Amino acid sequence: MTETRLSFKEMCAKFDVTPRTLRYYEYIELLHPERQGRSRYYGSREIARMTLILRGRRFGFSLEDIRQWLLIYEKEGTEAQMREWIKLADRQMAELDEQRRQLDAARDELRALRDETAASLGE
Repeated sequence: MTETRLSFKEMCAKFDVTPRTLRYYEYIELLHPERQGRSRYYGSREIARMTLILRGRRFGFSLEDIRQWLLIYEKEGTEAQMREWIKLADRQMAELDEQRRQLDAARDELRALRDETAASLGE
């Protein structure tokens, strides 16, 4: 069985990212593609890392948090990664809860103002 290998263009298409994004992830050492001449190839390890990177971004984690998390995994193993993940997830959930609270307050204020305005128009 051969290992999956994606070209730079295929990697961009698979993950729906721009070439600039993929290059940036390499620049900040989140990804380490195999290089053959000017070409880059991404194996199963890099594909898995990209999946984790994008999942972390979707959850609102900073790239530095994601980078640290991936480094911990490589240097300390799975248990350390999971412990760090729990800390990061707890912190991020608290941040998302605060954002929700702020959005709910803004929405309530907007609705009240809208209803007040509609009432003044007799609607």
